[in-house]
Amino acid sequence: MTESRDLLRQAEHQCQARGARFTPIRRRVLELIAEAPGGLKAYDLLDRLAAEHAAARPPTVYRALEFLIDQGLVHRIESLNAYVACPCPEHSHGFQLLICRRCGRVEELHLDDVNAQLADRARELGFRVERQTIELLGRCEACPDA
Repeated sequence: MTESRDLLRQAEHQCQARGARFTPIRRRVLELIAEAPGGLKAYDLLDRLAAEHAAARPPTVYRALEFLIDQGLVHRIESLNAYVACPCPEHSHGFQLLICRRCGRVEELHLDDVNAQLADRARELGFRVERQTIELLGRCEACPDA
């Protein structure tokens, strides 16, 4: 819970510094994602949010998610169509995600040399990268082989 509070405090400061509005709904969506052990799907978020706010609808959740992604506070796990809180939103470079297929644990890496190599090669091929997602699926050390 302390990690979640620290993340929310950091998000609040970051949004304030950027002049971005960190509304109560955006804050609550980030809090729900941060409390989830392996990320949440949008409709799971909607269900949890609707239990607290009767007026919550899909556009509410998707707008909040878009804002949080734009601010670097949340990442979309493409392969799972889920969202996970970014543990270090101050890191402005690309990232890689390690995703455990068994327990759903997600770890974020920042291997800047990997990102640089990919960007350089893309540039050499005349390709302009607009978005990059690197997800490594496997099994974490806490999950036994079975």
